[in-house]
Amino acid sequence: MSVVAVQTSAAVTAAQDSTAIRPFTVPIVPQAALDDLRRRIAATRWPEKETVVDQSQGVQLGTMQKLASYWGKDYEWRKCEAKLKALPQFVTNIDGVDIHFIHVRSKEKNALPVIITHGWPGSIIEQLKIIEPLTNPMAHGGKAEDAFDVVIPSLPGYGFSGKPTTTGWDPIRIARAWIVLMKRLGYTKFVAQGGDWGNAVTEQMALLGAPELIGIHTNMPATVPPDIDKAAFAGAPAPSGLSSDEKHAYDQLTFFYKQGLGYALEMKNRPQTLYGIGDSPVGMAAWMIDHDADSYALIARVFDGQPEGLTRDDILDNVTLYWLTNTTVSSSRLYWESKLAFFAPKHIAIPVAVTAFPNELYQAPRSWTEKAYPKLIHYNKVDKGGHFAAWEQPEILVTELRAAFKTLR
Repeated sequence: MSVVAVQTSAAVTAAQDSTAIRPFTVPIVPQAALDDLRRRIAATRWPEKETVVDQSQGVQLGTMQKLASYWGKDYEWRKCEAKLKALPQFVTNIDGVDIHFIHVRSKEKNALPVIITHGWPGSIIEQLKIIEPLTNPMAHGGKAEDAFDVVIPSLPGYGFSGKPTTTGWDPIRIARAWIVLMKRLGYTKFVAQGGDWGNAVTEQMALLGAPELIGIHTNMPATVPPDIDKAAFAGAPAPSGLSSDEKHAYDQLTFFYKQGLGYALEMKNRPQTLYGIGDSPVGMAAWMIDHDADSYALIARVFDGQPEGLTRDDILDNVTLYWLTNTTVSSSRLYWESKLAFFAPKHIAIPVAVTAFPNELYQAPRSWTEKAYPKLIHYNKVDKGGHFAAWEQPEILVTELRAAFKTLR
């Protein structure tokens, strides 16, 4: 059982309109639960050190022992708890599931509403750094006309959202729910943003054709031509005729398909089997930080004392939220539910903006991006940042979102 749960009672919920938006207060975690977490970390049964000098066998023992030492002795969840409690948060029931979301309205007139969706192994923690610059641009190097109203939901089965008890909650169904949410909030015009599962959901929102959605931005675009994808998946040599940017993207894809798909395949096939990962804090943390090679390398450097984009607390805030909400298995089921090809173009007809980060799973070339999105309104290849853009490089992403949607205001 999780020690953090959506705060509803059957009697109260039944008495309310099913479409009601209810205030949500982040629960204060019982101290006993935090003490139990530290006890479990201290009781970790460690394996021997890897037999290689790099990360080719997985998350390295040294990294995990440094993470566990800080997590078990020095990390303070209460700081993250206070940060979360300072934000306006709500819950509403959509299609039988309680959806939790942060909702911060800008004080600026004519702010553009944006719904921002996280991925796995992310959460609302990913987007905390961009809320204030988006809603209060004047205090963060922007202009009043750059302002956004920001909505950040927790995916079903993640964080403070409810856990689906039936099948069918794939990115398409979530996309429908997000459109319902934005309309329920009274928005008649809005944009959407996402990476990872957030990209899958955001692109599906665009495909649903809701007139209220006027454009999207993605930091993990789906642009790979079918023949290129097939060759990369097979590990074949790069096709002839690729530009330097296309060849670089191809090499990144080939590496990911060969070295980086293990976690996704397990969750896609057998998510319920992850009992051990959900029962061991250190096991869960290792599973989560092994998402992709570049992100893991960044996290390893952080625990070696080299903060760059992320801090130890950033990483453990996110991991601890998963632990306290007991969402290791429930979050994994999204991989089982989805039948979508992550990188295949989806033929989106509305305006699309793309930021290509160098350490994403692949840095989408402009040539592929223009073909994938016929109404491309913004493309920028930035020089730093990876898969968790809002988390690692919030200033870059904020600048990109301001530029991306400027013509749609």
